[in-house]
Amino acid sequence: MTRKKKGPLRTELARRLREQPQTATMELLVPDILGILRGKRIRRSSFEKTCDDGFAFCAGTTLMSSLGDVMPGMIGDGDGDPDIPCMLVPGSITPVPWAQRPTLQALFRMYEASGEPFFADSRAVLERALAPLRSMGLTVVMATELEFYLLDARAPKPTRKVSQVPGMDRPQPGPQVYIPDDLWDIEAVLDDLYDACSAQGIPADTATSEFAPAQFEINLAHIDDPVLACDHAVLLKRAVKAVAKKHGLIACFMAKPFAEDSGNGLHIHMSLVDRNGKNYFSHGRDKLASPPFSARLRHAVGGLLKTMPDSMALFAPNGNSYRRLLPECFAPVDLNWGVNHRAVAVRIPVSDANNLRFEHRTAGADANPYLVAAAIAAGVHHGLRNKIDPGKMVTEGAAVKLKTRIPDRWDAAINKFVRSKVLPGYLGKRFCHYYALNRRGEERQFHNTVSPTDFDWYLRAV
Repeated sequence: MTRKKKGPLRTELARRLREQPQTATMELLVPDILGILRGKRIRRSSFEKTCDDGFAFCAGTTLMSSLGDVMPGMIGDGDGDPDIPCMLVPGSITPVPWAQRPTLQALFRMYEASGEPFFADSRAVLERALAPLRSMGLTVVMATELEFYLLDARAPKPTRKVSQVPGMDRPQPGPQVYIPDDLWDIEAVLDDLYDACSAQGIPADTATSEFAPAQFEINLAHIDDPVLACDHAVLLKRAVKAVAKKHGLIACFMAKPFAEDSGNGLHIHMSLVDRNGKNYFSHGRDKLASPPFSARLRHAVGGLLKTMPDSMALFAPNGNSYRRLLPECFAPVDLNWGVNHRAVAVRIPVSDANNLRFEHRTAGADANPYLVAAAIAAGVHHGLRNKIDPGKMVTEGAAVKLKTRIPDRWDAAINKFVRSKVLPGYLGKRFCHYYALNRRGEERQFHNTVSPTDFDWYLRAV
């Protein structure tokens, strides 16, 4: 009998167990189509077998609603909820610093019975969308920025944990944008968060106090692996929530938790690098790294703006998402672009020839980062292939008269997604069909829910 050769996952597991010899539990996690992590826990006796052979798990896991419910017409609805093969993602076995006992976690991915990646696995959708750019010899370099609110976990209703005016026991009025004092007030949270990110290999970088009281942003470092960058984004959200809970707080990534204040965005910075390691946007025939920029950059932006209406169901996947899409609230509503301007959908930050990139500002923090990145990659390639003109650029410092030219209602966005002629070719026809069916079902359920607002507006008056 020959002894089975240890694979890279076993080597990775052994290293983690040397670091945490008392570990008895591992969480296995997969993002669903909304970016919500789902999965299960296994005990130490199953660690090695899971690393070597994988395991089976419910195929419908990635296709549930935001309530974790099976949607009509989805896998799991009346078909016995079949299992499919799953394997751990190499490099994803990390400690869980906030666990009471030594615990590990790992991401996993799902496969068809044929061995092909499962059509509804977010990682597979992104890989499929990246393939045309990779066939051009281009590498995507990207980073995410996530905004969130910190709420008081002890309050009877969602209440922001706002900094106090010293000596007055009163909340600080005004947004106090970028004030360092707000970061000092959550220093213990940030210290624990950075420690957790370091332990889990999440490249958390800049932290800022944002455009509303108790709103913050954490930036992740640029890397040349978009799938790993999205892994970092979903794991950062998990870490922020866990650390906040430890400190008696709730981290809220809803797109628009408070009507009167800024929403939470998921901003993605992206550039392309060619086979020679050069920035593709600034090293073509027209080497323009400043306005009006190279044709390559303009065409990529043109594709992003052209596909943006079709992609809104991905950028704004939930009912609450559309409360964020309002003019003058630093949330894009128009098909526009510009340099160093935060009122546009696609912003070209201050950069040079080596790091020329765009910032895609449309998605909310509630969106699935893999699917957002997939739609962006599709738009970039579509623009490059068809040499799409992005239209007139908004210049730095210019006043912008906003027109709402993207779907700002949930049903309209789903309709636009369903009619798209471009996205199925990048994301997969089967995925697009199931995604639309899933979001349509939840949209109807959300619309048909009677809320306290119904009684506030109509009970006495009508």
